[in-house]
Amino acid sequence: MLVFTILVKLGLWQLDRAAEKQALQQALTLKQAAPPLDYQGLLALGERESLTGYRLAVKATPVNTPIILLDNQVYEGRVGYLAYQVMRVETELKAEVPLLLVELGFIDSGLDRQKLPHLSRLNQEVALSGRVYQRASNPLSQHLLAEAGSPMRIQNLNLPELSQTLKLPLAPAILQPEAIPGSALPHPWQPLPMSAQKHQGYALQWFSMATVFLMLMIYLLIFKRKNKESSKNK
Repeated sequence: MLVFTILVKLGLWQLDRAAEKQALQQALTLKQAAPPLDYQGLLALGERESLTGYRLAVKATPVNTPIILLDNQVYEGRVGYLAYQVMRVETELKAEVPLLLVELGFIDSGLDRQKLPHLSRLNQEVALSGRVYQRASNPLSQHLLAEAGSPMRIQNLNLPELSQTLKLPLAPAILQPEAIPGSALPHPWQPLPMSAQKHQGYALQWFSMATVFLMLMIYLLIFKRKNKESSKNK
């Protein structure tokens, strides 16, 4: 009964996770249907809620920092990096505002990991529009683990640690532009690490295992009773 109860609870937990993901997906849909935010509005919202899914339109100027390469990324079966560049956004605020990390796109790593790919960086002010996201932290590995050099290869997109490494303030979200002038790099969009459908599939697996386990226990119980009755008759 203990094993059966655990299997059922695991299935129920996956259903709860599926419901959470459905709610998040609905929230993402509403955010993407809303008009684009300006930078000041984005920073204000970041103090109260998750920014993933909001659209943003800005004019940004490059900052003299290395290109950032996020390691161990997979896109359409290819292994590579997500590339980022730090940009300064012009606002009407007199106070200094955090810099914005802009996603340049996915680039193959190539066969030689010692040789980092070359990317064309943005060199002048540009108007960018797209959606923003905040990457979920990995409890098993969340530190930046930056390697010195230009470009700078990192293992996790930990914005607070990246800010400390660059010695520059960074906004709490990343902009994924719809298009970047002169660039054809793809921009993978995966705001949720796992869909509600996958959680429902896992729940079905746990419930199926619980059902099979229960049937096996019932069969063994019936078989044991029959053996006892046979022994008594003898």
